[in-house]
Amino acid sequence: MAVDADARSPSGTFRSSFVANLGDMSETSARLLRLLSLLQTPREWPGPELAERLHVSQRTVRNDVARLRDLGYPVDATRGSVGGYRLAAGTAMPPLLLEDDEAVAVAVSLRTAGGGGVAGLDESAVRALTKLQQVLPGRLRGQVEALGAATSRAEPGRRRQTPVDGALLADLAAAAGAREVVRFGYADHAGTGTERRVEPYRLVTLGQRWYLVAWDLGREDWRTFRVDRVREARSVGHRFRARPLPADDVAGWVAQKTRQVLHRTTARVAVHAPAADVEARLGHWVEGTVEAGRPDRCVVRLAGPSIEGTAFWLGTLGCDVEVLEPPELAQAMRVLGERYLRASGA
Repeated sequence: MAVDADARSPSGTFRSSFVANLGDMSETSARLLRLLSLLQTPREWPGPELAERLHVSQRTVRNDVARLRDLGYPVDATRGSVGGYRLAAGTAMPPLLLEDDEAVAVAVSLRTAGGGGVAGLDESAVRALTKLQQVLPGRLRGQVEALGAATSRAEPGRRRQTPVDGALLADLAAAAGAREVVRFGYADHAGTGTERRVEPYRLVTLGQRWYLVAWDLGREDWRTFRVDRVREARSVGHRFRARPLPADDVAGWVAQKTRQVLHRTTARVAVHAPAADVEARLGHWVEGTVEAGRPDRCVVRLAGPSIEGTAFWLGTLGCDVEVLEPPELAQAMRVLGERYLRASGA
């Protein structure tokens, strides 16, 4: 990303390093910068619309496009009533033009880019941020530093996070975009390895983890795969026809499936406290709704990884609880209560 911090076009766009090649033609240079900034948005621009935005004739637009091509920018053009201009992918990344708010957003994003659990991203983000900060005007550098000083990122808890290979993410995303069947080795939570052949559709981030949403051809059903457990992914060279996704909100669907795996046990209890207070205390442990029978009593359905864990959290409520189901929860609470009594010396 090459940016000249000392020069700005009338549109508020940073000038790229290629400005030095344009000589003293300040008006033309500023217009070319504005044209390049427009072409870098992911759309096709009709010639008349570009001419109107730049306040020039369509012939001038054609001449400016030719100048950009001479400078190495691959600008594609299509003819006809629906034709226009679009910046194509080249063999090398051209300098990017960023508006003030875009530059600040990119810098702040780079500061927190390491939180996604992608191997090597921390180092890459630091290098990119260093380059960007070197060329930011002072007024924007101050905004970035102020935002950085005012924000914090919570570090992962005790659970050890396994970084995801960035190249693997890119390969899976490319296969999903190309609708290509992928084969890979996969280890479940117990470490049991299997070979999977899937149709990849989406990559979803949830907390510190990445998940692949795919149609499992062997099991003929939708599955979510933790990407850090995927090994040796490769395309098999076959394309597939897209299926309707399992839900409109794919990220929400992944979150729900993940909760189902974590919450292996369910229970139903009566709590002698207002429903609003109980729901606020239990948070994600509550599965479904809290039934408020009386102002001072409610019935709650809970979900958790174990009966013992559910018994512990119920003990933190600070109020009386009646176990409705299952009987194993009542036994777990008795054992926990006896343990507390022994610890107190009673």
